[in-house]
Amino acid sequence: MRDYGQKHQALYLLSLVILFWAVFDGITTYITPLVLTQGGLSKTAMGLIIGSSSIFGAGFDFLMCKLFKNSYYRRIFLAMFAFSFFYLLALAAAKTPWLFLLAMVLWGVYYDLKNFGSFDFVVRFTKIQEHSSSFGVISVFQAGGYLLAPIIAGLLIGDTVGISPFIVSGGFLIVAFVILLGLFSRESAYTQEELEPQYRYRGILYELKLWRRLDRVLLPVLVMVAMLNIIDAFFWTIGPLLAESFTSMHQFAGVFMAAYELPVLLVGWLVGSVTRKFGKKRTAFLSLLTGSLVLIMLGYLTEPLLMIAAVFFSSMLLTLAWPALRAAFADYINETGKYEKEIEGLEDLYTNIGYVLGPALAGFLADQLGNAKTFSVIGAVGVITALILWKITPKKIVVSI
Repeated sequence: MRDYGQKHQALYLLSLVILFWAVFDGITTYITPLVLTQGGLSKTAMGLIIGSSSIFGAGFDFLMCKLFKNSYYRRIFLAMFAFSFFYLLALAAAKTPWLFLLAMVLWGVYYDLKNFGSFDFVVRFTKIQEHSSSFGVISVFQAGGYLLAPIIAGLLIGDTVGISPFIVSGGFLIVAFVILLGLFSRESAYTQEELEPQYRYRGILYELKLWRRLDRVLLPVLVMVAMLNIIDAFFWTIGPLLAESFTSMHQFAGVFMAAYELPVLLVGWLVGSVTRKFGKKRTAFLSLLTGSLVLIMLGYLTEPLLMIAAVFFSSMLLTLAWPALRAAFADYINETGKYEKEIEGLEDLYTNIGYVLGPALAGFLADQLGNAKTFSVIGAVGVITALILWKITPKKIVVSI
C-alpha cells in the first residue's frame, strides 16, 4: 500500500484537490435552493432554475470535443476554478431570476470541467489497468467532501443563509486551488503515460443515428440511470429545505443530507457479493425498488431523527445501484470497444435528463404537497419504475449493432 502511495502521489494530490473542492461545491449546492427561495422565488421556479444548470451542462458537453480537443488537464482545471469562483460570486450577488440563471450556467459548466479534467489526468498519470481504481480513489475523496459539506453548511446557516456559507466555501475553494498549484509545480517529477489516439468524430448525422440504435438496446439501463439521478436531484433540491425546517435541531440540520451521502462511503464493500448473487442489472433494479419503498415512508414521519434514519437506509439501498450499473456499462463497453464514446455519451445524456427533470418536478411537487410528501411521491414513482424495468428487461443485453 505504501509503495502504491509513493508511485501515485500525483493521484493523491489531485484527490486532495477534489476533496476540498467537493466541500466548496457541496456547501454551495446545499444553500442554492435556500438562496433561491429566500430571494422570493416559489419552489416551482426554484426547481426550474436549478434544472436549467443541467441543460447548460448538456450543451457544454456537446461543445467539449471541439473546445478541449487537445487540452491538457492543467488548462481544464484552471478553467474549472475560474468558473467555480465566478459561480460563488454570482450566487452571492443574485437578486433576480436572470442572475440566478447566470449562476446556473456557471454551475453546469464547472461541474463538467471537473469531470473532463479528472478523466484527462487519470489517463495521463496512471496505467490503463489502474484506471478503475484511480477513479475509485478520486470518488472516495469526493464523497468525503460531500459528506462534510452539508454538516458545515447546517452549522453556518441561521434564520437566513447569510454571508458565512459563502465565505467558508470560498475558503475551501482557495485551499483546493493552492493544492492544485502544488500539483502543477511537482508535475515534472511524475511519470506520464503515452496517450492513445484521440476519439475520431464522424459527423453529427452518423452520431445521432448510432445513438438511436444504441438507445433502443440499452434503454432499460438508461432509464434506470435517469431515475436514480432524478431521485438524487430531489434530495439536493428539496432536502436542504426540509432539513432547515427541523426547528428542534436547526443547528444540525445538515445531518439530514450527510445521512444521504454517507452510504456512498460504505456500500462499496457490499456490491461485489450482491451482484454475484443477483447479477448487475437485477441488483440495480432491486436497489431502486427497496430504496424507493423506504423513501415512501419519509412523507409520513414527523420526528427529525426518524426521518434522518429513513433517509440513511433508503440511501444505503439506492447507492448499491450505482456501482452495479457502472459495472454493467463497463461490460457493454468491453463487448463493443469501438462504441465506448457513444455509450458514455448516452449515459451522460440520461444523467442530464435526470438532473433537468428532477429539480423541476421536485419544486412543483413541494409547492403542491409540501417538502416531506414530495419524497413519498418520488419513492412511489421509483417503485413503479423498478417493477416495470424488472419485468421488461432481458436477462442478458447484447450490444450488437
